[in-house]
Amino acid sequence: MFSKAKKTGGDAVMSEAEMPSLPSPAAAKKPAPKPKAAKGAGVPSIISDDVVIRGAIESEGEVQFDGAIEGDIKAASLVIGEGAKVDGEVVADQVRVCGTVEGAIRATRVELAAGALVRGDIIHTALAIEAGARFEGNVQHSDDPAHAPSLSRKAKPAPGAKPAEIVSDLSAAGAPGADGLKPLKAKAG
Repeated sequence: MFSKAKKTGGDAVMSEAEMPSLPSPAAAKKPAPKPKAAKGAGVPSIISDDVVIRGAIESEGEVQFDGAIEGDIKAASLVIGEGAKVDGEVVADQVRVCGTVEGAIRATRVELAAGALVRGDIIHTALAIEAGARFEGNVQHSDDPAHAPSLSRKAKPAPGAKPAEIVSDLSAAGAPGADGLKPLKAKAG
């Protein structure tokens, strides 16, 4: 079997130079190092439509989200599927919305597909809205959407505060109200 083997007593013998090198016992116990993938590279994480999450999702890669979440999503690239529902903030480099988002979107590139519904503010560098997409909120361009200030200008009411009430009676046209101001009269025209 071995061409350079010497025969002694019918057994094949190899010289040390011909012996294959075997790993040491210590080296055999160590697992081979895993190659590091580039950030954001690899197989996308897929969250199917039967998954409901209460909490946040954070990924450095691509996420295909088809479920429901009560919480925020942060990813490098995100696709929100047709039946998906997000109730929270979305932060990503790229976002494609085909489902429903109830909250702010902060992304370099935002695409709202036909059939998408977004109720919340969008802070973006690039925005595309297909015919048939619905959007209710404010839009702001930013070179750094992830760190831009919030668009929400509403001050949160103090605990126990009541909504504002109308204090002047407009039926008494011309009479000053409780605030001392006279109501304006509408002119028929």
